Amino acid sequence: MKKILLISSVGGHLTQLLQLEPLFQKYNYHIVTEKTDVTKSLKAKYPISFLTYGARNYPFRYMFKFSYNIFKSLFLFLRHRPDVVITTGTHTAVPMCYIAKLFRKKVVYIESFAKSHSPNMAGKMVYPIADLFIVQWESMKEFYPKAVYGGSIY
Repeated sequence: MKKILLISSVGGHLTQLLQLEPLFQKYNYHIVTEKTDVTKSLKAKYPISFLTYGARNYPFRYMFKFSYNIFKSLFLFLRHRPDVVITTGTHTAVPMCYIAKLFRKKVVYIESFAKSHSPNMAGKMVYPIADLFIVQWESMKEFYPKAVYGGSIY
């Protein structure tokens, strides 16, 4: 059975990722997100690991937290050895996507539903390496010509 690792930051990105539950329940899966008061309660329902929460509005602190999360992502990748990494973004997921490619694993990126007229930074960074890049708005194909329009996941 294929192993999948689902990763996203908290908030809307995680909400979108969890909309895929009917699909990911069919696989051996593990979820990775940032640790907050909200996400800690998910541990009762899902196999989940946490990265350090780090908002980019504090650049100096964020630099250290992001660096730590890169190493923790490598540890989690090696621990779970997924065949596929699926993400709805954002900055939290980028290192995991590159780690997956280093190990020749598949990367599936789903651009946020909130992005209908401009790409986000994580999408631009993962697009060149994604095996499957899905947009939820047809208009986003202007920025990601090789993307697949998948419609809304809500």
